[in-house]
Amino acid sequence: MNKEKERKMLVGVVWNCAAELKLLLTAILFLCSLITLLHFIPSRLISFSPTDLGNCISTPSATVLLHSVSHINVTANSSTPSASPPPAMEKDRLLQNGVVKRVFNPFGSAAYNFILMSAYRGGYDTFAVMGLGSKPLHVYGKPSYLCEWVPFDEQRDPISVVGVKILPDWGYGRVYTVLVINCTFPEPVGDGKTGGKLLIHATTNGGGDSSFNTTDTFEALTETAQDFVNFTSVFEAPPKYDFFYCGSSLYGNLSPQRVREWLAFHIRLFGEKSHFVIHDAGGVHEGVMEVLKPWMNKGYVTLQDIREQERFDGYYHNQFLIVNDCLHRYRFQAKWMFFFDVDEFIFVPKKSTIKSVVNSLSDYTQFTIEQMPMSNKLCLAEDRGKSYRKWGFEKLVYKDVKRGIRRDRKYAVQPRNVIANGVHMSQNTVGKTTHKTEGRIKYFHYHGTIAERREPCRRLVNTTEITIDGAPYVVDTTMRDIAATVKRFELKMIGTTLQRTRQ
Repeated sequence: MNKEKERKMLVGVVWNCAAELKLLLTAILFLCSLITLLHFIPSRLISFSPTDLGNCISTPSATVLLHSVSHINVTANSSTPSASPPPAMEKDRLLQNGVVKRVFNPFGSAAYNFILMSAYRGGYDTFAVMGLGSKPLHVYGKPSYLCEWVPFDEQRDPISVVGVKILPDWGYGRVYTVLVINCTFPEPVGDGKTGGKLLIHATTNGGGDSSFNTTDTFEALTETAQDFVNFTSVFEAPPKYDFFYCGSSLYGNLSPQRVREWLAFHIRLFGEKSHFVIHDAGGVHEGVMEVLKPWMNKGYVTLQDIREQERFDGYYHNQFLIVNDCLHRYRFQAKWMFFFDVDEFIFVPKKSTIKSVVNSLSDYTQFTIEQMPMSNKLCLAEDRGKSYRKWGFEKLVYKDVKRGIRRDRKYAVQPRNVIANGVHMSQNTVGKTTHKTEGRIKYFHYHGTIAERREPCRRLVNTTEITIDGAPYVVDTTMRDIAATVKRFELKMIGTTLQRTRQ
């Protein structure tokens, strides 16, 4: 009986409140539908997120959390740059004289006007700026460069001069060609009190698009007062090194053992007052790094990571750019700079030293070095079974003696008198060049051996002369005879650290 009364009472209450319940349920249904709909509307069209609306029906703790997430989303969206509208595209049209005028709509950019690598002082009134430029622009256009020195002292006026561009890569460039811009002002600029900056104004002069004369201005060098003082101390002091090596770009899967041999040989040859700059374009993997590290720790080697230049399509990993940067970066720190590769070995006769050779050539700004091409696979039969214990230049003893062939030469310079340089020689020097160095200095070239991580002896020969594929070879043990001395030198300098180096 009591249960029946309770049931009737509940039904009565619900019946009396039916209107209010209907209103409440309708409101909740509308609110949920609205929240669901807002998820499909782009956020850029509304000033609040569905999450904010949900705050109205959330607990206080959930409200705080949802509000913080919404704030992060709005901040992230606001930091995204909006895309600029595309330029209006012109269309072909019919002229009054009946001619159909066609149009051409350019988009994007084929190549950068200038890619800056570095800039250095060359004196109190001169600078050198190294970089890459669009090759078609320089081959078919006439770009120009204006150098401007802006003192930090506002009481002094800026000074400008026309930059002289040098293209040192002999036309080998690809999408980009190498540029050295010489900025020589009519008077000294900068001082040890205030400093200043060097601006370059690079103008296309209609190259690429004759409708536009585009000028790109960039800051090539910023010099503080202390920078000027540091330059002065190096510029006026005697060179720190007698011999300096500027290496080309190293790339590929290089042999740690061949690099080891090359370093030990040349550090012994050039002596204590020498330094080697190695440029890593992707070739200094872990094994090569282990070989370089002991000599880096002793101060003989500097390693520079230049892998970023691979973005820009120039000749041979932009090696012309790299050697020009090295020239100007260190030109006042060395008496002589050498330019050759890590599969090439400089040699002077037993009765000479490298110092006596360069002293005999001191009247010249530049001298070139004769090549001795060696086989990269022929070895003596007597080395059978023990060739793996010998160094590369110790066992590759067959020299190519074919006549009538022009062989590439490498070179050395007195860097203070060089404005720009190449890979095989410089064409921008102040002073004389000589190629008559036969009998005084030469280099043995073991082509390709640096890039092979295997035993180089692939054919053992039991004769002093042999002809292969029309090329005559004869035994030359010049390098073999000094291998033991080089090994002892390495052991003395860095111990047994590299004894287990792999091919």
